[in-house]
Amino acid sequence: MSTAPVVLGIDIGGTTTTFGFVAPDGTCLAETELPTRASEPLSLFMERLTERIRDAFAPISVGHDLKGIGIGAPNADYRTGKLVNPPNLKWGSNVDLAGLFRRAFGVPVAVTNDANAAALGEMAYGAARGMEHFMVVTLGTGVGSGIVVNGEVLYGADGFAGELGHTVVDPDGRVCGCGNRGCLEAYASAGGLCRTFFSLLANHDGDSSLRAVPFSGLSARLVYEAARQGDRLACAAFEETGRILGIKLADAAALLSPEAIFLHGGLAAAGNLIFDPARRSLEKHLPGMSRQRVKLLPSGLGNRSAAVLGAAALVQRHLEKEQPPGFTTPSTR
Repeated sequence: MSTAPVVLGIDIGGTTTTFGFVAPDGTCLAETELPTRASEPLSLFMERLTERIRDAFAPISVGHDLKGIGIGAPNADYRTGKLVNPPNLKWGSNVDLAGLFRRAFGVPVAVTNDANAAALGEMAYGAARGMEHFMVVTLGTGVGSGIVVNGEVLYGADGFAGELGHTVVDPDGRVCGCGNRGCLEAYASAGGLCRTFFSLLANHDGDSSLRAVPFSGLSARLVYEAARQGDRLACAAFEETGRILGIKLADAAALLSPEAIFLHGGLAAAGNLIFDPARRSLEKHLPGMSRQRVKLLPSGLGNRSAAVLGAAALVQRHLEKEQPPGFTTPSTR
């Protein structure tokens, strides 16, 4: 009996890990997610994830053959297949991610930064199809960016180009998960939005539906729901977050001259609450010759995971063409 090829795309985030089995045309045959629980040991994460992957593959295994695995994760090194000092994952400083999955499943594995995976997904299956110069900025537990120049993902000399989230907003500002102060991630991530809201709450005596919520119980979802209901301080938190984000997007656009910047991730799902102030700030801070030329857009993948599809596109590309550095197969070490 003949079987159809599929690849597995995995997006490992600081809060949630999502994976899906993807056909060559981009159809996702099965997709699911589980909490990452980043403070737990890596061994427990691998046990939970591999079990879920096998359970999800079982219903389609009769007619399909798993050919490879692509993984998008924070601080993943495309060249070596390793996870290097991820700021929101407490698994050590140099994790052989590709090797772990190769040993667990016995198929080729390709690894890249989660934001680079999102850019690949947008280029292969989303609104960036046909574009050769664009950025995808992921707004979730962290802030990442995937940069495409001349139709190729920009990796840089050490494989870590695109760390927009760790460019500095304020050198004396908030402590970031990476250990530095004032990174964009400390302001424009889900946690950054909560920190901004709490600061506004502490410095203003106006009414807010969230005033009785302790910081430990605050979430970006709660701030979003309050803003949708017109909560003045929640709306102000989104306004400030968008203003700061727009400044750094303008910096990136001045350097790269992209056709478009796509926002992706949980915070981007807030829609106009984040897009409107970010667009105003982007336009205000762009160089004059670039104004009205750089589009700020939502992901074109709808409810589909750009990072999952991008991770799948990464491994599919290299199964069909060449093997990249760090691309591991069952016969390599």
